[in-house]
Amino acid sequence: MNIRAPAPLLIAVAGVKGHVIMGYKLSNGVLTVDIADLGEYRGSRFDWTGFITQVTLERGGHTFCVPESLIPGEGSGGQGLCNEFGISRAIGYDGIKAGDWFPKPGVGLLQKLNDQPYSFTADYPVQPFAVKREESRHALGFTSEPLECGGYSVLFNKTISLQNDILTIQYKLENKGKKPIHTEEYMHNFIGINGMTTGPEFELRLPGNIVIEAPESSYTSELLALSGDRLSWRARPDRPFYCKLGGWEQTGETFAWELRHKPSGIGVRESGDFRIARMALWGEQHVISPEVFVNISLLPRQSKHWRRIYRFFSPS
Repeated sequence: MNIRAPAPLLIAVAGVKGHVIMGYKLSNGVLTVDIADLGEYRGSRFDWTGFITQVTLERGGHTFCVPESLIPGEGSGGQGLCNEFGISRAIGYDGIKAGDWFPKPGVGLLQKLNDQPYSFTADYPVQPFAVKREESRHALGFTSEPLECGGYSVLFNKTISLQNDILTIQYKLENKGKKPIHTEEYMHNFIGINGMTTGPEFELRLPGNIVIEAPESSYTSELLALSGDRLSWRARPDRPFYCKLGGWEQTGETFAWELRHKPSGIGVRESGDFRIARMALWGEQHVISPEVFVNISLLPRQSKHWRRIYRFFSPS
């Protein structure tokens, strides 16, 4: 007999004595998703909207999200499932002078600091976009209102929803300005299953025969082991690792990767409905971050829709 999970329930969660900004829980009895409220993350790197700080698989209480760094104040403030636009192609940045502003979807207008190339690690001053929020028992949606800047203007919508053990994130980006937009989006995926340490017990499966490209150091090359469509770790890392990943080029308009803790069978699988632009892998001792990029090129009045679909699973 099939038992249907109850419809997701959205609950506003207040901080203790006002020290934590309100957030939200989206729950359907199978998954519970913690979502930070607007302004809880205030950096200039990651999308402020739909900033997912934790995903819990209720049967067994398995958790999947960790912060970028376990040391308070270190890193750029990433946590859980948080996405970023324009890590290598910031909209309008190269055509303006220091002191001028440029748009970053999901964040706001950022101020150019100097004549150096754009850096995703820099702390740029931010004028946040006005955001409308739509709440229901089934989903939580955010719409960033357009704010014209130098001929650029972007309308951005993100909706998070649950169905059984599946979390879906839907995106829509619309060019409301006079200039074309060329950028990219990816999800950083700060994943740490049940807080376990990265090591040989984990396996990452990707489409195609995996190829390691442009490793950040010889340490990364020596740490990672490949076998067909599977990647694993030869040892527990004692420093960060990073590389680009190839071998997925024939996957077409859809993709999927899966990270599994082999002894327990607990894991997460991400798929999508867009053609992959590139893939990368970052991590360290407490976190594994597969990153899948989508290209965005929009003429004025054009829009783009795409989805990321996550399935969280355990054998029990």
